[in-house]
Amino acid sequence: MDYFFSVRARSGDHYSNKLGAARYLAIPPGVQQPVRQHEKPVSEWVGLVQEAACATDEENGHIVVFVHGFNTEQFEMLERHRKIRAGLEAHGFNGVVISFDWPSDGSLLGYNADRADARRSADKLFVHGINRLSRMQTADCRYNIHVLAHSMGTYLVREAMDYADDDHVTAQTSWTTSQIAFVAADVSSKSFTMGNPKTSSLLRRCTRLTCYYSPFDEILSVSEIKRVGVSRRLGRVGMPRDHHEKAVNLYCGAFFNKTRDDYDDGKSASHSWYFDAPRFYEDLHHTLLGKLDREVIPTRARTTQGNLGLIEAP
Repeated sequence: MDYFFSVRARSGDHYSNKLGAARYLAIPPGVQQPVRQHEKPVSEWVGLVQEAACATDEENGHIVVFVHGFNTEQFEMLERHRKIRAGLEAHGFNGVVISFDWPSDGSLLGYNADRADARRSADKLFVHGINRLSRMQTADCRYNIHVLAHSMGTYLVREAMDYADDDHVTAQTSWTTSQIAFVAADVSSKSFTMGNPKTSSLLRRCTRLTCYYSPFDEILSVSEIKRVGVSRRLGRVGMPRDHHEKAVNLYCGAFFNKTRDDYDDGKSASHSWYFDAPRFYEDLHHTLLGKLDREVIPTRARTTQGNLGLIEAP
């Protein structure tokens, strides 16, 4: 079963690219198009997710919340969700992946509209995701909650964390995400300078933030043009040298160049290849478990420039 919660408006038995009420869905294997009959009451849905997280007396369960980027139709979100789940499970992941599905126009020409939708959806992610998951974190909590965000989804996560700290009740609650992984992030690199107020809430509410980036990302160059080139994207250049000690830069450019023939042609491959690379899932699995220090995860090595980089399997 695949689990996600959506803030796309319902259109008949299907869902549109407009913002609507939050709905919680459980999709059986093989189903390609979510419909109304897959919706569950939220309490039942949460119980199913907790059960799928596989917590035991010896080990905490793991819940990974995936937030997709712009230019993503709902059926594409579900396809990627399943790729992520299968990719992690291939390396021994025993938790559950859930996704946050927000309205996206499904077109490169809709970038600015998607940005506006992402801003509005961030409040929904806070209210129906972060707020609800934070209430699960009691003193005897048996779940580690992680966030995996791609492209414009990283902007949405950053804004949602700000909303969480602006809300008095949530801000006073002792909750945290375990690992946050940003992939091809469509947010400003300079916002990750130490002490920047735009990212202070995000960093305060996680154990570690890992930034997967590549300077060969052509889609993020489109983003830079639309923003008049005033702000370099995190997913292309990584974080500034002066970044928080919780944050990890992971350079993926050399790995992509060596393996680019393994992916589809076109600009989008340079932006989304991570989800077709088994080595990425191996690294992400180590990251989510959090048992190894960032420096000794076996899928990484120091490059000739001294930065930490994703490497091919021996």
